Amino acid sequence: MEERIQKILSGAGICSRRKAEEYLNAGRVQVNGRVAALGEKADPQRDHIQVDGVALTQPRRHTYLMLHKPRGYVTTLSDEKGRKTVAQLVADCGVRVWPVGRLDMDSEGLLLLTNDGPLAHRLLSPRHHVDKTYFVRVDGALDREDAEAFAAGMTLADGLACLPAGLELLDTPDAAIVTLREGKYHQIKRMLAQRGKPVVYLKRLTMGPLSLDPALEKGEWRPLTAEELAAIRSV
Repeated sequence: MEERIQKILSGAGICSRRKAEEYLNAGRVQVNGRVAALGEKADPQRDHIQVDGVALTQPRRHTYLMLHKPRGYVTTLSDEKGRKTVAQLVADCGVRVWPVGRLDMDSEGLLLLTNDGPLAHRLLSPRHHVDKTYFVRVDGALDREDAEAFAAGMTLADGLACLPAGLELLDTPDAAIVTLREGKYHQIKRMLAQRGKPVVYLKRLTMGPLSLDPALEKGEWRPLTAEELAAIRSV
């Protein structure tokens, strides 16, 4: 089946779709011996695709990893600023995988990595609204008005509309559990900043049916269990 070449490269774990577009614009991708153009389609089962002269190979089996992301790592495969990346933490897994969604450099917690492009796309699709929960600590005291503002949905100062979200107050007044149905850029931080209570600590606890394994130390990873994989595929 024909697909856009940037999607094929991404699905094979070569690079992200955005980076694949750069490869195509730079003339680094060939299909059947000729330079491929951005927007062109190909069939990976029929066509001979090369990147920098190296033949594309589709992964024989998909890999699914749970990582306990620590602070200080960016959620990318490479970083032009030389910062530490989550790819370095899973470099010994034996295959190229990429993160499903992102966590800020100064945030930590559950991160799913895989080379299963269709599953990653489904989990991130706004149509599916995969819930994610976070433990958050702020500079200030959270109250019922904050929870009501989250539940009603918020429009940020720059006009960005956020869907209704959950904010569960805890016994400690500066902490809460936040539940999101979407994953907009710096969303929790921006929502709480608008409430006048900037985030000082953020940790992702769950993603859909997946929960961070408490046995995983920061920076450690493990493959998903069969039960976890079945649960995430059912989303």
